Amino acid sequence: MQICALQKKERRSKMESSDRSSQAKAFDETKTGVKGLVASGIKEIPAMFHTPPDTLTSLKQTAPPSQQLTIPTVDLKGGSMDLISRRSVVEKIGDAAERWGFFQVVNHGISVEVMERMKEGIRRFHEQDPEVKKRFYSRDHTRDVLYYSNIDLHTCNKAANWRDTLACYMAPDPPKLQDLPAVCG
Repeated sequence: MQICALQKKERRSKMESSDRSSQAKAFDETKTGVKGLVASGIKEIPAMFHTPPDTLTSLKQTAPPSQQLTIPTVDLKGGSMDLISRRSVVEKIGDAAERWGFFQVVNHGISVEVMERMKEGIRRFHEQDPEVKKRFYSRDHTRDVLYYSNIDLHTCNKAANWRDTLACYMAPDPPKLQDLPAVCG
């Protein structure tokens, strides 16, 4: 019991380091993501999550007026597309992903009920005990199911995102039911 408390204290000390690389390594080793970081009792958000003030200022100066912002929408037309329509959809997705980083998809054929059940499964996963989630923690994207925080945590010098992710790769072969987190099935 004392060893575990000492390890937590040591990791917390590393998280307080000013070296981003050390902070990222200590954060990743917990395998508990940002939710685990909050649960650990931190008093301040670690520096690796801070965006430098000059970056925030430059973003503020270049932001377009809010009335001009609209979320890009991609219409899949219920899956019935000819080659030209398909090419247009692919271009819209590429443009939205590159310029905005996100987009809304309509007419995809997935019912609201299924989408709500998926969101509830993800919520249940993130609310689980950290020890259960650790089984899925990995940065190995060849796995069908993985849980991680900050995809570019170790390769990027910008502020880390305050986000945890559960990824289930469904193509080309979906994971086996027994490989999915129990609360998501």
